[in-house]
Amino acid sequence: MSRLLKLSIAIALAIVFILAAVTGALRYWVNSDDFRQRVSQQIASAIGVPVHLGGISVDVWPLPAVALEQVQVKSQPPLSLGRIEARPVWMGLLQGRLEIATLIVRDAVVPAPAVAAITAAAAKQRPGGAAKGAQAGGMAMLPHRVVLDDVTWVDNKGVRTTVDGEGRRDADGLPSSVRIEVVRGRLQGAKATMQRKGDDWALDAKVGGGSITGKLQLRQAKGGPLLTGQLETKDVEVSALTAPSRTLTGRLEASTSLDAQVREIGALADALQTRTKFIVHGAVIHGIDLAKAVKTVGMNRSGETRLDTLAGNVTTRGQAVQVTNLVANSGLMAATGNVNMAPDKTLNGRVDVTASVPVGGRAIAVPLAVGGTLDSPSVTLSSSALAGAAIGAATAPGGGSLGDRLKGLFGK
Repeated sequence: MSRLLKLSIAIALAIVFILAAVTGALRYWVNSDDFRQRVSQQIASAIGVPVHLGGISVDVWPLPAVALEQVQVKSQPPLSLGRIEARPVWMGLLQGRLEIATLIVRDAVVPAPAVAAITAAAAKQRPGGAAKGAQAGGMAMLPHRVVLDDVTWVDNKGVRTTVDGEGRRDADGLPSSVRIEVVRGRLQGAKATMQRKGDDWALDAKVGGGSITGKLQLRQAKGGPLLTGQLETKDVEVSALTAPSRTLTGRLEASTSLDAQVREIGALADALQTRTKFIVHGAVIHGIDLAKAVKTVGMNRSGETRLDTLAGNVTTRGQAVQVTNLVANSGLMAATGNVNMAPDKTLNGRVDVTASVPVGGRAIAVPLAVGGTLDSPSVTLSSSALAGAAIGAATAPGGGSLGDRLKGLFGK
């Protein structure tokens, strides 16, 4: 029995030494310049963009894993990943099948234009048949779990948002759970979780001192998968959603319905359409004093307007925003109107303001044209106001008809 025990120990030690030797040789090989160059070339060939790898490492214990270090995808602009680590499924390896159990991405900078450029270049690399084959085998290569550690998204305007997060998928490839936290940039401090329940996903987000909750649903439709949802916003500071702009502050309550035809994940933001009914409690408009704008016939471009009530409807299509049925009032004035915001944040619209401050001996209603940008809004007297007899007949301080005074200023 003693001999058998010694023999077993010797065999076990021999196996350990062999595995250690193989592991050491494998690590030496994958860290060689020749191996790194070959892997870089293969990745570059697959995506159609040059790639530089700083290093490759292989771990056997406690879990088998392959990691790429200091990855630079030389798109315009470049995309960088400090470390991307893939851990395979044990049982899949034993059966000769490669499945990724966990994919970990650390210290990455991902510009939106780079993603678009890489996607376009990769599409050119695949013939039609190869693309279908890639789609057929793509499910097996989708990670069961993805971990994001200090990953920075850079949008088309250069605004950076850094997140930590984790996501898991079900057998059909759709997410079963998602957790994300914004650690730097816009919406810093915001947290959100999403949990799948049958064909629905329950969303619970904390942002701006309030909450956004609701359900999302993905179903098949004629034009492709259709994402729909209903969300409720409660007690959220408006400026937390519009940061860095603080044109409007106050506590937001809203009901939102949304839908988007999901043809490509990268185009989801542009395809998204929303419809919202809102009210803002304790609203303050910064940058415009609407009461002074009336008294100065639209020439005021500073100050602030405190409102007792601010409510209306908002519809969005991609990055374009339209505010309709806007109602605002305070002790000094009341306003109604419609305002559009283009994707570049330029404003265009009209607000009809009725001031309780008498001008020419009586209160008047003045239509104002809204312009400028979200960060620097402006209001000017609209052309219809210039033509109005009530405005033209009013007497401005210092004597003279208001209409006569404006004639030279506006050229008509």
